[in-house]
Amino acid sequence: MKIECSFDGISKMSKAKAAPPPGCTVNINDPQVQEAAIRIQASYRGHRSRKELREKGPPKILQELKDVVLVEGSAAKLECRVSAFPDPFIVWYKDGKELKDGPKYRYVFEDPDFVALVVRDGVLADLGKYSVTIKNPFGQTSGSACILVEVPAKVSKGPDNLKAKRGTTVVLKAEISGEPPPDVAWLKDGDDIEEDDRVFFDIGDTNTILTIKNAKLSDAGKYEVFVENNLGTDQSFARVDIL
Repeated sequence: MKIECSFDGISKMSKAKAAPPPGCTVNINDPQVQEAAIRIQASYRGHRSRKELREKGPPKILQELKDVVLVEGSAAKLECRVSAFPDPFIVWYKDGKELKDGPKYRYVFEDPDFVALVVRDGVLADLGKYSVTIKNPFGQTSGSACILVEVPAKVSKGPDNLKAKRGTTVVLKAEISGEPPPDVAWLKDGDDIEEDDRVFFDIGDTNTILTIKNAKLSDAGKYEVFVENNLGTDQSFARVDIL
């Protein structure tokens, strides 16, 4: 339907407002519409209440930190899920000493509920107890876990070649490392050395020592120290000459 109007001799055409298409009207007296409106209002009130409670409460840890294994040379991540609003202040510690966010230790905030610490370029010294303190104006909480470091077995410094006189004591020493602590064996000319009162070896935390008392000409040869754990093996050789 069109309506024609005239203003100062000028005719203009306008359209009457069209009725909405069928199905696009809402009857506020409809019980189903009223019930839906009540549900929406209740949901909004519940959301607002939860937000207000969150704003007023101290931080809480919803998912605790867990121990992790760090392989030498790789990275490890400690993470926990928290509830805190406003945004909390986070500090990480290793064996009670504060860790600064940087190339070695990286503070990570993956989303509003998760905080994490990434330890990069793992070494045996990273073994220890780590803790996090989460604080906001309404209080604080904390949690802790351990990083367990695994290091392939290694001969850090092998035994030196040496010459000794008959009847003297020969000592071959090697520096070793590994976590778990490696199994250690000494060999002569490719065969395992069978220990006795004259020839024996000791194994310490960071070294192993082969002792040969009252050296004989038959003790001359190629000696090998061999180390092994579940992550790898290593060996080193030395030549012993008896004069």
